Amino acid sequence: MKNQICFTSFAFFFLLLTKWFRVEAQTCKPSGIIRGKKPPPGQCNQMNDSDCCVQSKPYTIYKCSPPVSSHTKAKLTINSFQKGGDGGGPSECDNKYHPDDTPVVALSTGWFNNKQRCSNYITIYGNGRSVKAKVVDECDSTTGCDADHDYQPPCSNNIVDASKAIWKALGVPKSDWGKLDIYWSDA
Repeated sequence: MKNQICFTSFAFFFLLLTKWFRVEAQTCKPSGIIRGKKPPPGQCNQMNDSDCCVQSKPYTIYKCSPPVSSHTKAKLTINSFQKGGDGGGPSECDNKYHPDDTPVVALSTGWFNNKQRCSNYITIYGNGRSVKAKVVDECDSTTGCDADHDYQPPCSNNIVDASKAIWKALGVPKSDWGKLDIYWSDA
């Protein structure tokens, strides 16, 4: 009887552990692909070394992002939210442009959460420093390669797209601006 109880307890623990790992592994899978369209001449803004879509190239899209925690891992990228910048049109949250010296960000689609984080602040940790930033836009992970997205590919599902003010506040040398491993949390 004692061995049966130990075996039953072990089996129950194993099932719980297996279910937990399965849930963790299924946190965010690709939602599909889109095919790149060649931008019309002069229509892809390559400020900040932004990529332009390539004709027929497959780009992965995501409707989700990794779970948010107090230590959410992400890639910091650079974006200009100013009129004429590589961010394209006005910001999704307030339909306005924002100067490069303002600490603002765009979040991947899942983290943007249908505008639920609009005008909220997040804290970004990187390069041994931290900075607070206002969420003003979505870094669209579900579509791209069209005029609305400046003929740029869709974002990955783990992007915090930041203004120059963020990079400066984190003390990253200008020569290293572009991509940086960071973590962030809601402020």
